[in-house]
Amino acid sequence: MSLSSRSAVAIHALTMLARWSDKSLTSAEIAESLASNPVLVRRVLGSLRDADLVRSTEGRGGGWTLARAPRAITLHDAYLAVETGPLLSRHPHPPNDACEVGRNMQALLESEFQDAERAMAERLGRTTIADLVTKVLAIEREAGLSR
Repeated sequence: MSLSSRSAVAIHALTMLARWSDKSLTSAEIAESLASNPVLVRRVLGSLRDADLVRSTEGRGGGWTLARAPRAITLHDAYLAVETGPLLSRHPHPPNDACEVGRNMQALLESEFQDAERAMAERLGRTTIADLVTKVLAIEREAGLSR
């Protein structure tokens, strides 16, 4: 599969920005939650900014905020902002036409892969960042950890 971790990082960052929407968050704060590198987070946030999902402000008190309401951002929006190319890898080179499997496999897989990618897009399009914030808060309340 071609799916990278960029989607997970993007969705995590968007959920944090929605959860603490009353203030800007720095890439370092988001990276701390991800247990990741702020440089990686800044790259992902840059792609989200290019897709008009977040905005940044520079200087003292600057940071990242959502550019849209959390209910207006789907997981599919986040995926599209940071991933390139198809979700499922295609043959890296044409198979052997002299083989009955080889000459037919690309077309067969293309149809299956397109169906799977459409299903994924539809599913991710049903969940918003607001939905994730609601779920996070519910889990925290149940665990007695909410602040």
